[in-house]
Amino acid sequence: MWPRDELLKTIWHAFIALDVDHRGKVSKSQLKVLSHNLCTVMRIPHDPVALEKHFKDDDQGPLSNEGYMPYLNKFILDKVREDFDVLEFNKMCWTLCYKKNICTKHLLITDEDSFKIWCIFNFLSEDKYPLVIIIEEIEYFLRKLMETMRTEWSEEKFSDYKLQLNTKKNCLTAWELIEVVGMGYFSKGLNRQSMSLGINEVFQELILDVLKQGYMMKKGHKRKNWTERWFILRPNSLSYYVCEDLVEQKGKIALDQNCCVESLPDKDGKKCLFIIKCTDKSFEISASDKKKKQEWIQAIQTCIQLLRLGLPSPHREARLRRRELRQRQHVEEDHLVEKMRQLQVANENKQRQLEAMREKMEEAEAKAALEEHKMLKTQLDLQDRYRLDLEREKMMEEQVAQKSSELEQYLQRVRELEDMYHRLEEALEDERQAKQDEEAMRKLQARLLEEETTKRAELEQFHLQQQRALSQTEAEKQELVAEQLAKERELQTAMLQLDRLEKDRKGALEQYEEVSRKLERAANKTKTWKDKVAKHEGLVRLIQPGHKGPQRITNWGPASFTDAELEMRKKSWQESKNQGAQAQ
Repeated sequence: MWPRDELLKTIWHAFIALDVDHRGKVSKSQLKVLSHNLCTVMRIPHDPVALEKHFKDDDQGPLSNEGYMPYLNKFILDKVREDFDVLEFNKMCWTLCYKKNICTKHLLITDEDSFKIWCIFNFLSEDKYPLVIIIEEIEYFLRKLMETMRTEWSEEKFSDYKLQLNTKKNCLTAWELIEVVGMGYFSKGLNRQSMSLGINEVFQELILDVLKQGYMMKKGHKRKNWTERWFILRPNSLSYYVCEDLVEQKGKIALDQNCCVESLPDKDGKKCLFIIKCTDKSFEISASDKKKKQEWIQAIQTCIQLLRLGLPSPHREARLRRRELRQRQHVEEDHLVEKMRQLQVANENKQRQLEAMREKMEEAEAKAALEEHKMLKTQLDLQDRYRLDLEREKMMEEQVAQKSSELEQYLQRVRELEDMYHRLEEALEDERQAKQDEEAMRKLQARLLEEETTKRAELEQFHLQQQRALSQTEAEKQELVAEQLAKERELQTAMLQLDRLEKDRKGALEQYEEVSRKLERAANKTKTWKDKVAKHEGLVRLIQPGHKGPQRITNWGPASFTDAELEMRKKSWQESKNQGAQAQ
């Protein structure tokens, strides 16, 4: 049974062709002719009296489309049967409308191909009037057409065409679709015969519900001989003909929910066998190869499964799924648009809040900048003080250097060996004490540096707390001012402590430098005195009776040193050697 909405689409084209003034109205005489032709091709008894009775209140003038539709549903479409020729029905409506809407002479396709594209348009168009085909269905049709013509699909070319179509109306009428295919925009390089074959294959698949077709061998029921036939599979039947021109039909296998198809083993010299079991009889068929056999079995099983589920043909089912998918996408897009609008409103509210917060932050930053300027000025003053202190330290260092030079000149005048010995011992003691003082000063300096680092961290913490306090709301401003004053007092106290620590560090540094100078002088004294003692020690030493053991021979002569003095000299020589190695 043909769906009513598909029949109405075809009749709509014929009605629009009769509406010359484009007012949606057609005269009664024309409606009579149209109704008579529809009844003839659909094999329905025509009742002209019913038409007169239906429009008896409007004998004069044209009739509206709204008045003709009830008559069409009640007296024609309600009486439709399955035995009428749908191609003849489509051609009758096509004859009424195509000459008034398109000229096929300048196209690369024939009138017959244009008629088939028109039928495909009616099948794929939306169930809204005036009839149009949307871009998704256009892509579906063109892809299928390119596939049947064994031509590569150009996604880039279709994207450009889609962009051009979007700038206009994003859909096409039947006549515009015929021009798109007929002008060869997507099929350049193909001849008319290839295009005609491709259009015919798509037409048979979508309009005539030809799911599969091809040559196979069939076993006869009476003679049991095998004969080659051209088979055509539709959703509810499998017809077979003498050849592919479809002139002589030899039989028809009616498919229903009780049928089944099974594979058979090879026998009688025939391969790739399968059987179709119906209620009254069975049909044995041989395909050309295993692949064809599996394709035919799968296609027939699909038809039987659809009949059991009460579903329409695969192409109609696919069209319904595409429409449902588009509807879901539209709903989701509408939902997304609404959600985006809500997000935009929320974003605008957030922007206003951020703007208010930004103004508050700018005020807080201005206050913080003023405070920072004050702190910078204070730091500059402290730097000037430090510079003056450094200049004083340099002057003191020059004076100390001058004093040291005078002391060295004075020490050079000392010639007595006894004073040299005493000074040598003092120098050694000073060296040990200086090392102890140096270690103590290093520890003191490290402690002062740690305290300075701690204070600086406290200052940074106070500064961060002050910055966070400045970013609070207007309601806490009064409390923030009092807290800020307290923190400023703490900051000043910390700055004073930092100044004191800096002064202590400077003093410790001066003491450390003083001790270093002492240590250096003591080292110089020790070296000078050691040299002088080394030169004169042999002369000064008292002559004492030696012991009976073997005498020691040194650079200063035999028995110049005692064992204790020699050990002391060895130890001193070893220390000087170690210090030289460390310096390197």
